[in-house]
Amino acid sequence: MTTFDDLGLAEPILRAVAAEGYSHPTPIQAQGIPAVLTGRDLVGIAQTGTGKTAAFVLPILHRLAEENRRPAEKTAHALIVVPTRELAEQIGDSIRNYSRHMRVTHAVVIGGANPRTQAAKLARGVDIIVATPGRLLDHMNARVVSLTMVRQVVLDEADQMLDMGFIPAIRQIMAKVSAERQTLLFSATMPKEIRTLANDFMRDPLEVSVAPASKPIDTIDQRVMHLDGGAKRGVLVSLLREGDVERAIVFTRTKRGADRVAKTVAGAGISADALHGNKSQGQRQRTLDAFRKGRTQVLIATDIAARGIDIDDISHVVNFDLPMVPEAYVHRIGRTARAGKSGQAISLCAHDERRLLRDIEKLTGKSLRVVDAPEAADVPDQPKRFEPANAEANTTRRFADDDGEARRAPRRPRRKPNGAAKPSAKPAGRPGKAAASERPEGQADGRKPKRFSGENAGQRPRSGKPGGKPNGKPGGRKQRSGDRRQDQDRSGLTRMLGGSNAA
Repeated sequence: MTTFDDLGLAEPILRAVAAEGYSHPTPIQAQGIPAVLTGRDLVGIAQTGTGKTAAFVLPILHRLAEENRRPAEKTAHALIVVPTRELAEQIGDSIRNYSRHMRVTHAVVIGGANPRTQAAKLARGVDIIVATPGRLLDHMNARVVSLTMVRQVVLDEADQMLDMGFIPAIRQIMAKVSAERQTLLFSATMPKEIRTLANDFMRDPLEVSVAPASKPIDTIDQRVMHLDGGAKRGVLVSLLREGDVERAIVFTRTKRGADRVAKTVAGAGISADALHGNKSQGQRQRTLDAFRKGRTQVLIATDIAARGIDIDDISHVVNFDLPMVPEAYVHRIGRTARAGKSGQAISLCAHDERRLLRDIEKLTGKSLRVVDAPEAADVPDQPKRFEPANAEANTTRRFADDDGEARRAPRRPRRKPNGAAKPSAKPAGRPGKAAASERPEGQADGRKPKRFSGENAGQRPRSGKPGGKPNGKPGGRKQRSGDRRQDQDRSGLTRMLGGSNAA
């Protein structure tokens, strides 16, 4: 059996790997690391949880150990692009652990963190940048960092970046990297769009596939329970109260749904917390730490937690809502059965989610085992909100944030068609309004009276209302200031003339 010593890695790296408790590489590591060490481009297709991170981190560290040169200011030697903050943090931890016996600097560049701190670190120059696309582009546009000296690029979880709409950003980033680079692309699935991406960015890549695409790990017991949507919360509480649930992740479709489910589970006396993109980076980190250290038994999360959470002892994954994208199912259940352990994946399928279940079974090539749901526990009612099964449909490939969660594009305000009449400020038929037949001639509904023309030119109606009384001024109209001054001048002239005659 192949050992890490057989791969030809530098001695400081081997010591760090041994300190982590690993002696034998996983299949993706055993096949991928030697190819990367030769300098070839690589496409790695492997299920989540199979050790992909070490498959590219270890060769990068080996090359840095061989070259042994410091990066110039505002530059880097290697770039790792990932879709979510959590995955970036996890890779940063792996770099720190595997390089403990080396002088290697790295920067994690993600949204939700202080950009000034990131900019200060990038300005000094780092060996490895681990970044989400949006924040990296911000620093590039601000001329904080240059990628011209990058010689190794990793695109991790490429299929998720495709689903989240990051491919245009990836193309902008890759356009700034030197053409003399080594490109590594890792993905759990390989849709045709990712194949096209590989052809655009890579030169004669070696493809390493350690398992059939999209096939979940065989050590996961996959089950499905058919039930009414309204019974899901009670059934979930009953499942989590079972004795074999050591630590579980419950996946919901929406952020609001995650908060509601977390409130229900915590109200049933089970330690639980929610994780989604509306949480600050500090809140998310504290939630993950509590879950990792066992202070929280259940993590209720959106698909932000489907990748990038590397916790070995998760016994159960529950799909409270089935995912809209069937590939997400593979990543969700991959959170369990890690490090050679077994795990259980339970999906709660409502009647309006049957189509989503069929898509999952078609993708995986396996029918989920149908089991009876336990009796629903009594849970307090919560205010109902309209949340259809396709609440996030048709958004994942168009608009995404730096959290790795798809979100709707803002709606444009509706515009009235040209020529549309504005609604009247006052409703028709109010008391005191004249009927249409009583309005002055030439005055239509909602319109001002027309000006007089012809023989009546220059004149005004005697009153603003039909049949109204004159306003007491000469001519039946209000006297303007100019008219008043004219009258005063005329009367003053008369008095003067009268005085002259008297003299």
